[in-house]
Amino acid sequence: MLSKEKQLLFEKQGEIAKAIAHPLRIAILNFLKDGPQCVCDIAEYIGSERSNVSRHLSLMTKAALLEHRKEGLKVIYKLKTPCILDFFSCVTACLKQQAKDSEKLLKAL
Repeated sequence: MLSKEKQLLFEKQGEIAKAIAHPLRIAILNFLKDGPQCVCDIAEYIGSERSNVSRHLSLMTKAALLEHRKEGLKVIYKLKTPCILDFFSCVTACLKQQAKDSEKLLKAL
């Protein structure tokens, strides 16, 4: 049986996974890999309304993936834990393996 500590750890990991489980959020994290950005630039990059982007940013901030600061009228966001991008490198490796496996399967047909 899982200890309470392990259960809590898995719950928290699940919350983070939920916070990144959207294509726009993944795009935002990718954009922020190059450094802090204002909401206006993030919205332009992903091609979405600022209000929609702000909702996604808020969710990721609550999950402790991002932090922000105000600069005049602008709100600047940055990755709080840039190592989250390592997860996406792993996901890309999984996708490459899936493609190889599919290629092998196609050859067998």
